[in-house]
Amino acid sequence: MKHIIVTSGPIGVGKSLFSAEIEKRPKVKRVSTRKHILEAMKCENERGALQRAGDKLDVESDGKWVADAVENAINNDSSVEIFLVDSARIESQVTELRNRFGGAVFHIHLTAADEELERRYKLRKQELKEYLTYQEAASHGTERGVKDLASVADLCLNTDHVDAESLATAALAWRGFSSKPYDPEQLVDVIVGGQYGSEGKGNVCAAIATDYAALVRIGGPNAGHKVAVPEYTFVQLPSGTGSTPDAEIMIGAGSTISLPKLLKEILDQKLDGERLSIDPRAMIINDWDREIEQKGLQKISTTGQGVGAASSRKILNRDNETFGPAVRLAGEVSELKEYVRNVRLRIEKILERGGRILIEGTQGTMLSIHHGLYPHVTSRETSVAGCLSEAGIAPARLNRAIMVVRTYPIRVGGTSGWIGQEIEFEELSNRSGIPIDELRKTETGSVSYKQRRVAEFDWGQLRHSVILNGATEIAITFADYFGIENRAATTYSELNDGAQDFVQKVERVAGVPVTLISKAFAIDSVIKRVTV
Repeated sequence: MKHIIVTSGPIGVGKSLFSAEIEKRPKVKRVSTRKHILEAMKCENERGALQRAGDKLDVESDGKWVADAVENAINNDSSVEIFLVDSARIESQVTELRNRFGGAVFHIHLTAADEELERRYKLRKQELKEYLTYQEAASHGTERGVKDLASVADLCLNTDHVDAESLATAALAWRGFSSKPYDPEQLVDVIVGGQYGSEGKGNVCAAIATDYAALVRIGGPNAGHKVAVPEYTFVQLPSGTGSTPDAEIMIGAGSTISLPKLLKEILDQKLDGERLSIDPRAMIINDWDREIEQKGLQKISTTGQGVGAASSRKILNRDNETFGPAVRLAGEVSELKEYVRNVRLRIEKILERGGRILIEGTQGTMLSIHHGLYPHVTSRETSVAGCLSEAGIAPARLNRAIMVVRTYPIRVGGTSGWIGQEIEFEELSNRSGIPIDELRKTETGSVSYKQRRVAEFDWGQLRHSVILNGATEIAITFADYFGIENRAATTYSELNDGAQDFVQKVERVAGVPVTLISKAFAIDSVIKRVTV
């Protein structure tokens, strides 16, 4: 049985995108009304001329010409099962299709709010605009009555906030066409800190980034991730941006953005709109956010980057300016226009074609606003679940949950909260053989610039973080703190006895394997360990 799908809807509602998704199904063919008009009216192949010729055909045939075009297409191609008409503009076109093809016709009408249609019209390329405003375009010719077609449609779908793929799948399934069941492949890996941040996630991410089609950063600029090659400290972008030039780069909707820092990183990394995607709903930090944190949160040794204040404004200022200045999202920033797009949809496209994705968390598990040691915590959920949520990815997509832990955990200097059994840098220098001046330089915050506090490894906290994150594997960093000679190791077997003993104990306590070991800040710093 042949099926005829006919769409309708106002200018800018998304008919072309919707129809393109329908066309992805096998044995679907779009009926070219353009070709029919050109052959019947001998007009110029130009937008305005085609519209005028189409209007004339409507008058002369009372809209029957669309059904003629469909009938010609059916006669010329018997292998097609679904013929797609994009789109009907007057009721008589739909009526004649039903008269001629009966129940085979499925009429879908797309709608959107006038405000959204006006916004989209403003974004159209100038050559596609016949009028200055949407209202002018909507009040001319057959466009005036297009919205009335909703009353004769089999199904009406709203396109304000739903993507074309979801709409097309929903429409076909509603009609009874077989639809692909939702069976998500587990192609997403998440890497998080298992302690109090500064676990060395950046260099680990850069080392494994070549395995992924896309790298996603969430969180905000209150955590810098250092990468050895090419040497750089990433605050907003994923740490593998420089080491993996073929990977797509993304900033998720749950992120908070320091515009000056992000623009600098974009410039430094020479990114363009083809490679970088920034979700329009990411929150922009302003000077007020930084000032309020620097004045009011020093008792917990905040880095003062304004992330928490900006996040609070995003929550509290949903309908007014209750807390500080009005909200400004990435989609409203002209400097980011080239990069702004729906990151969740972009991620789904990559996953559909089998591409793997790495989400890079910021800070550490024990700084979670909900599960950390309150009040000495950050302003977001830092676990694997939080990372997936901020990126807009379903938990069913998760493949690996990589938790990074340091051999000696650290916290920001000052009154940053409990860390366990603290030790002095002199003691760590004696144990590791690393010069104390080097240790002090290494253990200075990349964002706060404060001297860090260091402590003995906390075995109970390790187990707690593994359970909370659902970790599937562990990455250990700073293996050289068990002996500076470990920096020369290229395999697990070349690590000294202290480091190997530590790895084995971590595996026993965590209950999951240690697969990555970082032992130096260098191009070959991460040992990828094969476990049985």
